[in-house]
Amino acid sequence: MRFWKIKRSDWQRVFPILGRHDFIFGFLVIFLFVNSIGIACRVNLKENQLIAKARQIHQRILTVDCHCDTPMMMLRPGWDIGQRHEPGQKESGKIDLPRMREGGLDALFFSVFVGQGPLTDEGYAKARERASQLIQVVHKMVKDYSNLIGLALTPQDAYQLKKEGKLIAFLGLENGYPIGRDLSRLEEYYRLGIRYLTLCHSQDNDICDSATDRLNPEDKGLSEFGRQVIKACNRLGIMVDVSHISDQSFWDVIQVSEAPVIASHSSCRALCPNPRNLSDEMIKALAKKGGVIQICFLSSYLRQPKPNPERDKAIKDLEAKYGGNIRAIQDEVLRQKALEELNEIRRRFPQEIATVKDVADHIEHVIKIAGIDYVGIGTDFDGGGGVEGCNDVSEMFNVTVELLRRGYKEKDLAKIWGGNLMRVFNEVIKVAQCLQKEAAFR
Repeated sequence: MRFWKIKRSDWQRVFPILGRHDFIFGFLVIFLFVNSIGIACRVNLKENQLIAKARQIHQRILTVDCHCDTPMMMLRPGWDIGQRHEPGQKESGKIDLPRMREGGLDALFFSVFVGQGPLTDEGYAKARERASQLIQVVHKMVKDYSNLIGLALTPQDAYQLKKEGKLIAFLGLENGYPIGRDLSRLEEYYRLGIRYLTLCHSQDNDICDSATDRLNPEDKGLSEFGRQVIKACNRLGIMVDVSHISDQSFWDVIQVSEAPVIASHSSCRALCPNPRNLSDEMIKALAKKGGVIQICFLSSYLRQPKPNPERDKAIKDLEAKYGGNIRAIQDEVLRQKALEELNEIRRRFPQEIATVKDVADHIEHVIKIAGIDYVGIGTDFDGGGGVEGCNDVSEMFNVTVELLRRGYKEKDLAKIWGGNLMRVFNEVIKVAQCLQKEAAFR
């Protein structure tokens, strides 16, 4: 006998104490319970289908993360990027080669990050030493794991490595500080594989003013030397990165550069009023120039944090203890000690973390005001980046799941995940070739 054809008398023989109202109520409870199971099953089925579709798309398209600070992890004794580290553990970091495979990420721009120090010969020497260590550790990785990953110098290299089934490493220099005042250093870094230059970090340098922690409240933008650096980047084929730079510096770069520029790890100021983010006017100007903004996964760039005075005071006291920006500490041992103390503060005073939906909101905002051709992804993993649902590289496909849920097609996803950045990269190379030909005919 079918469930819905069972007579009341049959129910009462089974449950003789049930009255008429109890019978109706019990039937409704059972009906709702069975229905809720059905809904949950359908939801799970749809979610699993989205995940499967996202993974299939990642196999077909080139997926690029424009910014990570993992080379700092690679300098730690005993830490091996070729081994899988369980996510969430203290020494795991956000990225390793096995987890890149798990998350469906093909390519990473490994950041050669150098914290800002004094603008002196000694400071420049230390900065160059630090940059050299980080570049060498990336080169060592591609040598030690040549069967898994290769170094790319052009977009064509990246597509070829993907065709071969390998992961892809690019190099970017975060902070022009190691250049000092010597443009020949820039040519040296180009020969070593550097393909984008973040002009400054969290303090002013010889090139330009920073978006944060400026020495002088007045925003002076690009220096004269900075203008020479932009022209040298254009001539060499190095992408100019406007993340971290001040507003005036941004507008100066837009005016001076002959090639499109990138924001390797920034988000939208209209959605989160952080000075590290770009305003709508900046995003539109970047797009008009042919550039691209790579959305950063740092929570404080995605969602304005709720007030947390205890946390703020603890961090301010810690920075005072170490003389300023912790990531700018030159001594490796001292910096690691300070970072451990910073992480302990974060554990004691946790902030609400942004989500994959917040990331998608920023991507959609760029598309709304500028178009699908001008947005990408730069997580800043191992430099503070990580959101709920994509807190390390093994979860990267979840960004695609969220965008699929919002109706984006594979051709759009291909642009967001790497096509837009590779287009800019190719254009930068073309500009460099033209400039080099012009110089040869003079």
